[in-house]
Amino acid sequence: MNRLPSQTDPPLSPRLTLPTMYDLPSENAEEPGLPDTFHLDQSQLLDITFQPPNWDIDRVFCAIDLNLYYDVNHPNWYKRPDWFGVVGVPQLYEGRDMRLSYVIWQEQVSPFVVVELLSPGTEEEDLGQTASKRGNPPTKWQVYERILRVPYYIVFSRYTDRVQAFRLTGGHYESTELTEGRLPIPELELSLGLWRGSYKNIDRLWLRWMTLDGELIPTGSERAAAAEQLTILAQQRTILAEQQSAEAQQRTILAEQQSAEAQQRATASEERAERLAAKLRELGLDPEQLA
Repeated sequence: MNRLPSQTDPPLSPRLTLPTMYDLPSENAEEPGLPDTFHLDQSQLLDITFQPPNWDIDRVFCAIDLNLYYDVNHPNWYKRPDWFGVVGVPQLYEGRDMRLSYVIWQEQVSPFVVVELLSPGTEEEDLGQTASKRGNPPTKWQVYERILRVPYYIVFSRYTDRVQAFRLTGGHYESTELTEGRLPIPELELSLGLWRGSYKNIDRLWLRWMTLDGELIPTGSERAAAAEQLTILAQQRTILAEQQSAEAQQRTILAEQQSAEAQQRATASEERAERLAAKLRELGLDPEQLA
C-alpha cells in the first residue's frame, strides 16, 4: 500500500490524505464471483451505447461492476453498481491510467446515472425496501440518493422486463414514468429505453441508450453492418446505373441502325426512281409529264 502524506495545518485536501484507487481493493469481497452472462451482456450494451452528444467522449466515463467508494469517513465502504455513467471526468484516471475502482473523494464527481439489474437476492435493496443496520454501511438506495445524490437511478428486471426509473427531486428519489417506453434524460441529450432485438445473437428485450427522439445509439457491430449495407447498396446502384447506361447505348445503337436502314431505303428508292426516269427518257417520254 502506498504511504499517504501526514496531515498538516491547514489540512490537506482529501485527494492527498485519503486512499486512492491504488490503495483500495478492486475485487468484490461482499459478493465474490463473476456476474451471470445476462448481467455482463446487458451492462456491455449500456456501456457501448452511452454516448452523450453534448459531452466530449474523453470526458465521459462508464463502468461495469466496479467498486464505487463513496464515504471519506469510511474509506473501505463501497457499492458495486451493475453499471454507472459519469460525465465531466476523463476516461483515464488523472489522464494516464485505467481505473481499478471509482473513488469519489479523488474523482470529486458523482455518477450521473446508475443502473441496477434486478436479482431475486438484491431486489429489496435495489428498490430501497431495506434499511441499514446500525453500524453497518448504508444501503444502495441510501448511497445513491443521499450520499452521492445520483440524478437518475434505474432498475431493470430481466424476469418481468420491467423498468423502474427514479429521478432525484428535492433530495429524494421520485418514481418517473417512461415516455413511449423511454426515460428521457435531457441533460445528456439521451433517453434510456427498451429495445427488442438481437445482441450477441440473443433476441430479447434489452435496455439500451437512444437519442431523445428514440433513435438507437448503434453498437460497433451495428455500425459495421450498416456500413456494409450502404456499401452493398452503393454497389447495387452502380450496377444498376451501368445497366441503364448499357441499355441507353443499345437504344442509341438501335436508333442509329434504324436511321441508317431508313436512309438506305430512301437512297434505294431514289435510285429506282432515277433508273425508271432514264428508261422513260430512252423511250422518248418525259417523266415529269407522266408524274
